[in-house]
Amino acid sequence: MQFLFITTISVGGWALLNGILHDIFILRSDHGKQYDRTLLRLLMDGHILITCGVLQVIAAFGLKNNEDWGFLIAGVSCISLLIYCAMIFPFLKSLGMIMINLVLLILLLINYF
Repeated sequence: MQFLFITTISVGGWALLNGILHDIFILRSDHGKQYDRTLLRLLMDGHILITCGVLQVIAAFGLKNNEDWGFLIAGVSCISLLIYCAMIFPFLKSLGMIMINLVLLILLLINYF
């Protein structure tokens, strides 16, 4: 279980960090100078990463104690990020994010069942 805890907290931390950096760079770019629909859409992209990352970090502590809710929350967060990556794939090929969430989802399923 320790390996699953470390993996989940690492994947969640990676998504959280990427979401924060995404929002910072968007706000510092030309998009951040005008409050409009494009800015909100771009900020939502970062907030999806932040939200799923936070949920995975929280779920890691449930996984550490072998709690069912930890598996559920981490799995749902992985699936959410995989769907998000599939939606933006034509514009941004986030292969790294896809791979780490796919690996984590497989590990969660193996350890749960």
